[in-house]
Amino acid sequence: MEILEKSSKIYVAGHRGLVGSAIWDNLMRRGYTNLTGRTHCELDLLDGAAVRAFFDSERPDAVVLAAAHVGGIMANLQYRADFIWENLQIQQNVIGESFRHGVKRLLFLGSTCIYPRDARQPMKEEYLLTSPLEYTNEPYAIAKIAGLKMCESFNLQYGTNYIAVMPTNLYGPNDNFHLENSHVLPAMLRKFHLARCMHDCDWDAVRKDLSLRPVSVTDGGVRAVVDGNSAQDEITDVLARYGITSGTVTLWGTGRPMREFLWSEEMADASVHVLLNVDFKDTFDASEKNSDGIAEVRNCHINVGTGKELSIKEVAEKVRAETGFGGTIEWDISKPDGTMRKLTDVSRLHSLGWHHKVDIDEGIHRLYKWYLEGICINHQAL
Repeated sequence: MEILEKSSKIYVAGHRGLVGSAIWDNLMRRGYTNLTGRTHCELDLLDGAAVRAFFDSERPDAVVLAAAHVGGIMANLQYRADFIWENLQIQQNVIGESFRHGVKRLLFLGSTCIYPRDARQPMKEEYLLTSPLEYTNEPYAIAKIAGLKMCESFNLQYGTNYIAVMPTNLYGPNDNFHLENSHVLPAMLRKFHLARCMHDCDWDAVRKDLSLRPVSVTDGGVRAVVDGNSAQDEITDVLARYGITSGTVTLWGTGRPMREFLWSEEMADASVHVLLNVDFKDTFDASEKNSDGIAEVRNCHINVGTGKELSIKEVAEKVRAETGFGGTIEWDISKPDGTMRKLTDVSRLHSLGWHHKVDIDEGIHRLYKWYLEGICINHQAL
């Protein structure tokens, strides 16, 4: 296994995102300071020519592919073409140029939505492609499956060392708190925060929140943006559309689905551990052969999670308690639940030397503290 020196140049694609920023910080803390990254404005990863020019110029020794087009259930349902096309294009460009430029090590980040809707629980890596996917995020899942198979195939044909990790539901600093397009926990936290502020008649706090993260609404094809400077009735109206009032927070589905959550900084630590210490040959058993005597090397990706789950209702109660919201929670059962269970089997990750430390209660507390500090810092800067 080739070791990455502290002076090795590492390109982190998506270094401003939830996971990418945490990986960047983790590498820096470990002494890997020769890092390079580009914002979307500086480098469009959908542009193959631009990606090739970047690799020609930078010549990274290692790559972390944490950039992706992501979103929650509603976004996955509405923008199905975007999710499969953009993610396939990003992966094709970055992994392809990594190979052409002789990148030593590559880490590809996927998602546990790659597993079948009705996969046995907890989900082992070998359950991939054993039955149909969950419909709501099928395009995104297919793109991520293609990415991990691309890594696997390059390794088998060319002897590269491209490892794919599949994280469970992530949350943490730099999360997306969009009321429509974010994942369940950050969206939930913001909803309860705003509802609590409205319940307390703390409109100054509501306006600070909306100044940092304006909310858009479309009426009759006309898009309007509601921010901290908007009239109070406009703010009340748009937040109600997202299920936020002074006495009630409305959440999607029944609340019964079970979910596993991992603090993003722990995902980063696990990812860097894999990048630095795991070789492709460590991810499969070459002694297993089929009836033709061929070693079928597949499902070499690594699940990253806690191995613990709780219901969405339980998460909602924890977030409500953390934010101090005293109103009621209503469940809109006309909206989809998604997959009922998505618990990962993390035995392979444990065998490779990494275990999680941050459980859900501590994580929610950390996230809300970070969220509030961000609002205060932004308000002071204005």
